[in-house]
Amino acid sequence: MSETTNKSEVINDYRKHEGDTGSPEVQIALLSKRIAHLTEHLKTHKKDNTSRRGLLMMVGKRTRLLRYLWRKDPVRHDTVVERLGIRSSMNKA
Repeated sequence: MSETTNKSEVINDYRKHEGDTGSPEVQIALLSKRIAHLTEHLKTHKKDNTSRRGLLMMVGKRTRLLRYLWRKDPVRHDTVVERLGIRSSMNKA
């Protein structure tokens, strides 16, 4: 139950309007939360290569979403990156 409440809290924090669950900001925030959780898991389970592969796939998807958001609206991109506290290669461009 706590996972769904946390997910709905993240959606409420990053949505642009009522009913918004699929905007790039929401997707990036949800992926960042899952990435953080999986990173902690891998610190204790170092040989869990299946989860490591999933983590790398999620990081790649988040990167693609950030790149899309940068192309569409750099201001929104910078806002999301700053709120989440993640690094982005687009900030230097």
